[in-house]
Amino acid sequence: MKRIVLTEPGHIQVQEAEMPKRREGETLLRLLYGGICGSDLGAYRGANFYITYPRTIGHEFSAVVVETDSPSLRPGQLVTCNPYFNCGTCYACRRGFVHCCANNQTMGVQREGAFADYITVPTERVYGGEGIDPRELALVEPFCISHHGVSRAEIVPGERVLVMGAGAIGILAAVTAKLQGARVYIADIAPDKLAFVRDHFPVDGCLLNEGDGSIAAAAADITRGDGFDVTVEAAGVPASFCACVDAAAPRGRMVQIGVSKQPAKFNFTLLQKKELCLMGSRAATRADFAQTMQYVREGRVDLSSLITRTFPAAQAPEAFACLHENAGSIVKMELEF
Repeated sequence: MKRIVLTEPGHIQVQEAEMPKRREGETLLRLLYGGICGSDLGAYRGANFYITYPRTIGHEFSAVVVETDSPSLRPGQLVTCNPYFNCGTCYACRRGFVHCCANNQTMGVQREGAFADYITVPTERVYGGEGIDPRELALVEPFCISHHGVSRAEIVPGERVLVMGAGAIGILAAVTAKLQGARVYIADIAPDKLAFVRDHFPVDGCLLNEGDGSIAAAAADITRGDGFDVTVEAAGVPASFCACVDAAAPRGRMVQIGVSKQPAKFNFTLLQKKELCLMGSRAATRADFAQTMQYVREGRVDLSSLITRTFPAAQAPEAFACLHENAGSIVKMELEF
């Protein structure tokens, strides 16, 4: 079989590999589609905080069951997986917060990933994806990331929400906030991405981030000086973090989803002055997978509209080079296995 390996920053290889052997408690899967995540692009650019090289990448995917010993799964069944592996013994795990495991290993980042013709995974991490198009099923995991973060803010219907970053995670954060009854605005530095959002998703407004306080000025105008009840940082950029702090209302909530190696320099007294509730969001839970798949099955969210381009898996090097050069206009790229 073949697998896709990031050997070092800027270098993707499609390598020959031996077929994995299923052990007891595992399920053998054949990959169908894989989504290239913003963290995968960050790893390609050498900017991912967590990854080590070389690494078989990928953690957003759909697959079919080939072989399993689980009575709840069957060969040929369409599935996706929870790609976050926890240790089970750290303080977070002992309290049930397994997605915050101190020793977390995410597929394609700290451990071997899913971008291969065949993979084995612990059966308990396999979720049935019946009723969902395989292309959409590969995007359930990023939807979960967004859903988990926005849900932390405990939005009340009618509240105003600002999402910084119009990539797939930011768009799906905006979608989640709308599903929870908020008035939602999304900001980005890329006009093409904002135009895409306007055409495909029911947000209440799109804001072009031109720097120099443009987001703060727009926030003051939209909220008549009150600020946003909730701000969501989904770009992984220090300036975006600062913009979220500035745009938040007194007693507002801010959720940090984006990841960066770069530190943010900001006036932390604003947290005290506004009594701002700042919370991080990491990975997702089984409940997030269940809820997001329900939304997709019910037709309340069309994940396929996020897919800008699809490459054959054999052309993974070309796909990553294309995404690297056109990140401002590509929302989501998928590989077809």
